[in-house]
Amino acid sequence: MSNFLQIGNRRIGPGEPTYIVAEMSANHSQDLDEAIKIVHAAAEAGADAIKLQTYTPDTMTIDCDNEYFTIKGTLWNDRNLYDLYKEAYTPWEWHPKLQQVANDLGLDCFSTPFDDTAVEFLEGMDVPVHKIASFETVDLPLLRKIAQTGKPVIMSTGMATLAEIDEAVGTLREAGNRQLALLKCTSAYPASPAEMNLTTIPHLSAAFSVPVGLSDHTLGTTVPVAAVAIGACIIEKHFTLSRSTPGPDSAFSLEPAEFKAMVAAVRTTEAALGQVSYGVNIEEAKSRAYRRSLFVVEEMKQGDRFTAANVRSIRPGHGLHTRYLKEIMGRCASRDIARGAPLAWDLVGDAP
Repeated sequence: MSNFLQIGNRRIGPGEPTYIVAEMSANHSQDLDEAIKIVHAAAEAGADAIKLQTYTPDTMTIDCDNEYFTIKGTLWNDRNLYDLYKEAYTPWEWHPKLQQVANDLGLDCFSTPFDDTAVEFLEGMDVPVHKIASFETVDLPLLRKIAQTGKPVIMSTGMATLAEIDEAVGTLREAGNRQLALLKCTSAYPASPAEMNLTTIPHLSAAFSVPVGLSDHTLGTTVPVAAVAIGACIIEKHFTLSRSTPGPDSAFSLEPAEFKAMVAAVRTTEAALGQVSYGVNIEEAKSRAYRRSLFVVEEMKQGDRFTAANVRSIRPGHGLHTRYLKEIMGRCASRDIARGAPLAWDLVGDAP
C-alpha cells in the first residue's frame, strides 16, 4: 500500500496540503436548490471536495416499528430508523447535477455508498473515490464490492477495534484496492473533544502504511486543526448553510464562516509545521545581530588586564563569541579601548 492517495489531480498524504471535505449529509432539507447552495458555499469556504451519501430508506434498513429499529441514546433518540433515513437521504437523481455544479466550481464530488446498488450507481457517475462510513466498516461484502471498482477508498473507523480495522483493510486489499486512506472518527453526534483520542492518527498511519485523516463530529474547529498538527492528511466536516435550519445533522455541522475559518487555520498550521530546520532562517537573520557576545564595558588603557569588571557577555552580537571569555581573562589590552567597543582579537594582547 502507498502512503499517498491520488484523487483526480490531488496527491494526498504526508507533506501534501490537507484534503478538506465538506459533508453535505442531510443538510439539504430535501430541497435541490438548497443542496446547490451548499455546494457553492463549500467552494467559497475553501473546501476541496463535497461529499454526498447514497442510499434510500430501503437500502439502509426495513420499515419496521419494533424495538430493534428505534434509536436510543443518541441525538436522534426515539426516532425510527426508517423514518430518519427517509428524512435524511439525498435523492439519487440529484447526484449528477450536484457533481456537475461541484466540478464546475473546482470541487471533487464523491459519496458514501451503503449497498451494492449505490456502488454501481456512483460508478456510472465515475466518481473519483469511494467513502466507507464507520457503521459499514463491518460490512465485508460491501467492502469487496467497493474495492473491486479499482477506485481509491477513504474509510472511517469509528467504533472499530484495531482487529476490525485490520479485517476491513485486509478485505479491501484482497479484493484489489491499492489506494486507501483511513479516517479517525468518533461516532457520536456531537462528539466530545475528550473522546477524540487524536494520537491514534499517527498510530493508524504506521500500523497500515496509509494516509490517515479525521472525520470530525465535534462542535467547532479546534479538533480538526489539532489533528492536522499531528499528521492528519484529510479533514471531513459536516457543512450546513445555517444550524438554525432544522435537520438530522445540522446541530453538529459548521456554517460557511466557521468552515472558512477552519480552512484558514488548517492552512496556517500546515505552513507552521514546515520541515525539520535548525539554525537561522530568513526572518531570523536580522535578529542574529542581537544575540550575546563579548564587549568592553569600561574604558581601558593599553596594557590593562581584561577582567570581569571590564569585559562582559551582553547584547548585541558584534563582539567575540562568549566561548572565548575564559581565554581572554587576565590578558592585556593591545591598545586603548573605548567603553562599548565589541571585543575583537586585535584588541587582545598577550598575558603579562
